[in-house]
Amino acid sequence: MLRSASHLKGTSLAATDGEIGSVQDLYFDDLTWTVRYLIVDTGAWLPGRQVLISPRSVRSSTDENSVPVALSKEQVKDSPSIDTDKPVDRQYEAQYSQYYGYPYYWGGPYRWGATPYPSGGLLTEARAVSAALPSGASRLRTARNVMGYYIEAVDGDIGHVEDFLVDDHEWAIRYMIVDTRNWWPGKKVIISPDGSTA
Repeated sequence: MLRSASHLKGTSLAATDGEIGSVQDLYFDDLTWTVRYLIVDTGAWLPGRQVLISPRSVRSSTDENSVPVALSKEQVKDSPSIDTDKPVDRQYEAQYSQYYGYPYYWGGPYRWGATPYPSGGLLTEARAVSAALPSGASRLRTARNVMGYYIEAVDGDIGHVEDFLVDDHEWAIRYMIVDTRNWWPGKKVIISPDGSTA
């Protein structure tokens, strides 16, 4: 199902033993256009703390107002802390993956490393975690920071990013919703990250 990033904001996350907070933003990989983490405000449960939740833990649901995750509140509470005002680097991602037992998403040929979908398995061998980290900076951006970016066509400005449509099975950004008000007033178009329009 396609869900807009702005609709996901404020959606509650349900752990196996209770609510853990609400989605505040998304970190996505700007190379593969894949949502890597949900940024979750833990609210009154862990005041003043935000945590990252990987789509690897998300379970399917028909409730659009809640996102169930296969994690306990204790797991989330003890997870590596994050400062969402700073970029997420590969060392943090490696620590995060080791804590939860997730394989690295950069360690294979598919969108999620060794599997095409985020629910494809946990680490089974410790040596899988010790794979070399790729060189270079992390390619993660928040959806909120990219909203408002201008989109340039080959013949000029067509508008700005207003929202994203996310496939909540693969957690891939399928489309950007572009507001064309400066060029084509009152219209919005959707553009695939690969450049095609729909």
